[in-house]
Amino acid sequence: MSLSSPRDFITEDETIFSLPKIYFELQEALNDPDKTFQDIGDIISCDPALTARLLKIVNSPFFGFPSEIETISHAISIIGINQLTDLALATLVIYQFRGIPNSLFNMQKFWRHSMACGVAARSIAEFRGEKNVERFYLAGILHDIGQLVILKKEPALARDAFFRSKEQQENIYQSERELMGFDHADVGGELLKAWELPPRLVEAVAFHHQPQAAKRYPFEAAVIHTSDYIVHVLKVGSDAEFSEPQLYSKSWDIIGLDADDFEFMKDKVKRQYEDLVRMFFGDS
Repeated sequence: MSLSSPRDFITEDETIFSLPKIYFELQEALNDPDKTFQDIGDIISCDPALTARLLKIVNSPFFGFPSEIETISHAISIIGINQLTDLALATLVIYQFRGIPNSLFNMQKFWRHSMACGVAARSIAEFRGEKNVERFYLAGILHDIGQLVILKKEPALARDAFFRSKEQQENIYQSERELMGFDHADVGGELLKAWELPPRLVEAVAFHHQPQAAKRYPFEAAVIHTSDYIVHVLKVGSDAEFSEPQLYSKSWDIIGLDADDFEFMKDKVKRQYEDLVRMFFGDS
């Protein structure tokens, strides 16, 4: 099979990486002005497992609400329809892709790293006063999804990149570029386009290793880039990297953080990450 562009990884067989039907039902309802909070809640409630996971998340210290939220419609009324939908997508994707075997790297560690990046991105967005912080959490969760696409579609190529990275002590995306001419961030961006996710999310994922190349949404790309760096510094979660990613020097300026903010962010991210991973995996 000849895969000469990131798009080729998606178009060969999009069904492998399709989202569950419930997500598209949610999107359709969101675009219908006649739909109410209750209608959206009813769609989510049709999936008991998703409902339980979402209620567990919104009742966790990750959100810190003073009283218990018992229904999805109540959750929507507090955090908003779009935010809850982003949380739902993040949760659906984690469970959708958890069946990939640990043939190359530990999948639980992969998702721990992704969750930690999501927590860091959400924390930065919250600190900077962004409105929809769950969109940043979702981007963090999805930032390395292209690695799974490559692993699923071209396991030999993924293996070559993995071992080259280990041997050369270089970042995995650098090895991918040497072998393919593009990397997992490019592939992830194409997957999000195929899912028809917002351009902000697409750029945040596609340029998380090169935020300076993001044309429309450099802030979002810089947040995910910086979050990825913070997570590596904290050594929470783990991914396929054998060397610490380099931080683009202007990222701090783009997102408006300084050294003191970084120290504050580290403590907050580690604490919230431990709460979140406990919900998904039962430990920290």
